[in-house]
Amino acid sequence: MLWVKALHIVFVTSWFAMLFYLPRIFVNLAMLTDASPREERERLLLMARKLYRFGGPLMLLTFVFGLWLWLGYGIGGGWMHAKLVVVLLLAGYHGWCGRLLKTFEAGANRRSHRWYRVFNELPVLGLIGAVILVVVKPF
Repeated sequence: MLWVKALHIVFVTSWFAMLFYLPRIFVNLAMLTDASPREERERLLLMARKLYRFGGPLMLLTFVFGLWLWLGYGIGGGWMHAKLVVVLLLAGYHGWCGRLLKTFEAGANRRSHRWYRVFNELPVLGLIGAVILVVVKPF
């Protein structure tokens, strides 16, 4: 089970790297103006597409190894239910990132770079919550 736990941690870390970096690309895309070079926009969109596409399998592997741990250790309790809510919220955030990417691809973004800077901080709250729930097990 230690191998499963190690792989779960690796995939969680990798998925979070995507959740942290993709919205940062959105900040840069939102800062572009009509005078910005088209190549810069296309490069940022390409980076965002590749990152988002890679993030899906990372999220799936995070879930697979997390479920394996949950079933293998028979973990229960209120803290686990709360952690699952956090994980579902993070999966929703992941999906929201996909929808935002589509708006950028369509040239239909209406949000400011400041909005994306705040949006970029949401997974940090999820990470803090999940780690506290797993380590402290407050209930």
